[in-house]
Amino acid sequence: MTQTYSSIGSGALPARVFITEVGARDGLQNEKQPIPTPVKIELCQRLLDAGALQLEATSFVSPKWVPQLADAAELMAALPRPAGSRISVLTPNMKGFDAALASNPDEVVIFAAASEAFSMRNINCSISESIERFRPVAEAAHAHRLRLRASVSVAFGCPYQGAVPVESVVDVAKRLMDLGAHEISIADTIGVGTARQVVQVFDAVSRVVPLDRLCGHYHDTYGQAIANIVASLEAGVYRFDSSIAGLGGCPYAKGATGNVATEDVVFLMQGLGIDTGLDLGKLVDTGQWISAQLGRKSMSRAGNAMAAKRQQAEAAAA
Repeated sequence: MTQTYSSIGSGALPARVFITEVGARDGLQNEKQPIPTPVKIELCQRLLDAGALQLEATSFVSPKWVPQLADAAELMAALPRPAGSRISVLTPNMKGFDAALASNPDEVVIFAAASEAFSMRNINCSISESIERFRPVAEAAHAHRLRLRASVSVAFGCPYQGAVPVESVVDVAKRLMDLGAHEISIADTIGVGTARQVVQVFDAVSRVVPLDRLCGHYHDTYGQAIANIVASLEAGVYRFDSSIAGLGGCPYAKGATGNVATEDVVFLMQGLGIDTGLDLGKLVDTGQWISAQLGRKSMSRAGNAMAAKRQQAEAAAA
């Protein structure tokens, strides 16, 4: 699609951004406590009602490795499909793809690491081997006319090898594009990226993958996620992943916190005059609700501030 830009502040920013909500899958998959399926279903319903038309709902993986998502088929069967929505699922292999196909997803998601060390620790194979594992999944997705989204993990730093060369990120992104990926997320899996690094990485990757097919995926371990999104906008990126209430983390990276909170991203975009199509009030309600279900405070700063302000106003009016 053709993006239009508005000049705000000192740079040209997009008039619209597209946000993929990943809280239901990437956000919940590492939760240790079992989450009832009805809670997951309601979370997805709330997100769709808030306008999240790009929703990563679950993952078709072995329950042995990710027991939290063993109810993928049940969840998908219960989800509403609003007009214009895109429901995606992670399918790491053909077994997962075949299981997912019966649930009628709009999109399947694959991933590869930019670090050999991370690839070996995470999925016990080299980067090249991981790409070959995904080849039949990509071919099957195209054969069934499903959209294919891909992610480049640890693109800004690896918990095992440290710095990740930009050339490695470019190489993996190019391989995923060659598999036919319609969209490629460049992921700061452990949240160590900085704004300058973001510009450098996207500048390099955009030489082999068109900018309109690239997406920023940031974790907030060092509190840099929002700054990195602003840097991405200035680099011409207008697709982002985010997670309601900042849910998520990375089990392979000690200390890594969750994804950037959807509420914080939408608050940012509203301040910049950029349309998201999302209802911030409903997102705040949803973030507070799912955090209560998990027995902890939301990680969204904007969400918590807006909820506190609302409570204060209600108390004053009582």
